[in-house]
Amino acid sequence: MAKRILAFFIAAVMLLGGLSAALAETTEVTSVTGTGTAKGFGGDVTVTVTLADGVITIVDIEGPNETQGIGSNIVAEWPEAFVEANGIVDTYTGATFASITRKAVIEAALAALTAAGVNANDYMREYVSDQAEDVALEADVVVVGAGGAGMTAAIVAADMGCKVVVIESQPAVGGNSVKSTGGMNAAKTVYQDKNEFGEAAGVEKTLKAAEAYSDNEKIQMLAETVREQWTAYQEKPEGYFDSTELFELDTLIGGKGLNDPDLVNTLVCNSEAAIEYLATLGIDLNNVAAFGGASVKRIHRPVNDEGKVVSVGAYVVPRLEKALTERENITLLLDTTATKILTDNTGAALGIEAEGKTGNKVTVSAKAVILATGGFGANLDMVVQYKPELAGFMTTNASGIQGQGILMAQALGAATVDMDQIQIHPTVQADTASLITEGLRGDGAILVNANGERFIDEVGTRDVVSAAEIAQPGSFSWLVVDQKMVDASSVIQGYISRGLMLQGDSYEALAEELGIPADAFRATMEKWNGFVAEKNDPDFGRTSFAAPLDTAPFYAVKVTAGIHHTMGGLCIDSGTHVLNADGQPIPGLFAAGEVTGGVHGGNRLGGNAVADFVVFGKIAGEVAALYVLSQE
Repeated sequence: MAKRILAFFIAAVMLLGGLSAALAETTEVTSVTGTGTAKGFGGDVTVTVTLADGVITIVDIEGPNETQGIGSNIVAEWPEAFVEANGIVDTYTGATFASITRKAVIEAALAALTAAGVNANDYMREYVSDQAEDVALEADVVVVGAGGAGMTAAIVAADMGCKVVVIESQPAVGGNSVKSTGGMNAAKTVYQDKNEFGEAAGVEKTLKAAEAYSDNEKIQMLAETVREQWTAYQEKPEGYFDSTELFELDTLIGGKGLNDPDLVNTLVCNSEAAIEYLATLGIDLNNVAAFGGASVKRIHRPVNDEGKVVSVGAYVVPRLEKALTERENITLLLDTTATKILTDNTGAALGIEAEGKTGNKVTVSAKAVILATGGFGANLDMVVQYKPELAGFMTTNASGIQGQGILMAQALGAATVDMDQIQIHPTVQADTASLITEGLRGDGAILVNANGERFIDEVGTRDVVSAAEIAQPGSFSWLVVDQKMVDASSVIQGYISRGLMLQGDSYEALAEELGIPADAFRATMEKWNGFVAEKNDPDFGRTSFAAPLDTAPFYAVKVTAGIHHTMGGLCIDSGTHVLNADGQPIPGLFAAGEVTGGVHGGNRLGGNAVADFVVFGKIAGEVAALYVLSQE
């Protein structure tokens, strides 16, 4: 506010004669105001600009539904920056932060200036930051990356008494984690017991699928155990049926048997404890639903005060950030990109070198390094290097997901696994690359093609659904929901407010909006509603049913397949130690989250990424802290 008053004062001095005789003759300040609106990530973003004789004196930005900790930072910080610069200054440009919010604020500000009667282009400013000096810090543990895995690891290590430095290449925390829209898979939780068991067909279908892996000893052993558990449950059904073995079996089958069994076992056996740990941080994932590739309802989702499901990333990340910043023994450096892992003469990791936003050198000396930099899904050159057939695909990944952690560790001799296993997601909004959560299909949505027809079991694994979608006319589909689903989900309401969904008051009206045959679409919807009533899908064998899609109005979003997750990465053991080519740990180097490989195999199940970053982030923080403490 002080800067705004100062800007106004300077303008007044100029007008009242401080600089020239001509200006001295001016006795009245001309004040004008303009307002502009643009579509942001969570809905409309409105910018109001007030100028006094061409000098910006007041800027107000309204974007109440922008993502907390990401878009909300821009809404809060840019008014003062615009006044200080007397123009539109993109303070995030140096960090290549390309959020939808950022673009919307700039568009709305340009419109506001135009509405105020000035030439908006004259007010575009280049961001110039103060030159920063080189920085040298010391810590017990340095964490590279402030996504879900990195923040979890840092919090745990700090709570075990370590001094922690976290560096993040972007101007805000979150990485890919904040973009997650579904939830977290976990087995045998108290929240599952509060839900009725779904259809037995899901378990039977998984046991049948296991037969295709007759040469996989682990899958066969798990299938036998689950078969025994399922038989016993049917004889005496008590509570909700799920088990860590069934979760493990789903994950291995979903990953085409390529997963590292030890890592999968670690994931599933620690999932319940991970849900409970999040609760200690004020993060409650208590709504359980069905998701693709899961035999039973297992994905845990957050709800708002109204009881409506919300996006898990936008819910979890700000709360992890709050827990992070509340701890006095954690230092967070944003806009700081790691370039090298430091080692001693034995090859043990002893810190990192990084580059700050202004090009200054940042050195963090530490006794342990945790890599949590994410995968490489936003580095399209690296994607094509490992999977050439994905050239030209859009990506859902955050811009900072460039594979730096993998490359830095490889420079130390770290081994990698499954680098060519790159997942595409079937429901990426076709125009904006916005991720449309798999939860919609789990809650009852269906996919129809350009002919108005279903073409696949919508809650199959992502690779299968994506392949079927790509084979459709135009390689896209329409994801269809009804008003009942809208009323129950703030996530869908957000898609509508962002203009991603088309609406029709009847099946025919929606078909007209979508440009698909009305008769065929009505027949498809009526047939599907009949399948829901019978809880049987003879066309495609879907086993997950919610409510019929019969409440007008109806909505649909155009979706296609996009690069979503890189299953390959650094080789780790169940203690998150980074391994070299001989399978031996690199001393002092740990990794968690999407930077690692082996957990998901050839295909990641929806809901397993959040479980991955919480479970292995927690383990990395614990093991790194114990490593540090053992040296004291």
